[in-house]
Amino acid sequence: MAAVRGGTWGVRAGALALLAGLALLGAEPPYKRTVEAYAVPDVTLVDQDGAKVPLRSLLASDKVVVLDFIFGTCTTICPVLSAGYANLQQRLGPRSADIRLVSISIDPENDTPKVMRGYLKRYRARPGWTFLTGKREDIDRAMHAFNAYIPNKMSHYPLTLIRTPRSGAWTRIFGLMSTSEFLEECRNAGIQ
Repeated sequence: MAAVRGGTWGVRAGALALLAGLALLGAEPPYKRTVEAYAVPDVTLVDQDGAKVPLRSLLASDKVVVLDFIFGTCTTICPVLSAGYANLQQRLGPRSADIRLVSISIDPENDTPKVMRGYLKRYRARPGWTFLTGKREDIDRAMHAFNAYIPNKMSHYPLTLIRTPRSGAWTRIFGLMSTSEFLEECRNAGIQ
């Protein structure tokens, strides 16, 4: 387990160093930000504890919602996105209860509740981070609804969606953010 944990933290450190280096060079943020409106599909998915979760109800929260599409065995983009979630929870401390983090598996054939629990444990996820899987057709409906559909998990890309509870608008972030940029985007959506 130590080797896995060390590898995960090594990915986190490398990604953060890259982003910090870009910031020091005065480079433009390595992400594109747009504001979108999405219709959340009426699908029921399964969380890391095996509980059935209506996606529409979960995302229609009075909290800021952050959503991404990942898979448990990914060794490229997903660890960086998940490190961002973990760092955000750590930086927010007790205020992390004011945000709902949601990851939807793009590999439901392999991401069982047990696999997802192990994944969240590796990232030291705190309460408030939900990992979902389900039937392939329901996962595909969710990906299509958020303009995030990919036919092959190996073709995935860094995408983070942040829902503002006041307006219901979604900020679509394509690319990677530093922890500070991520925190600022969440503050713009309503995190204090």
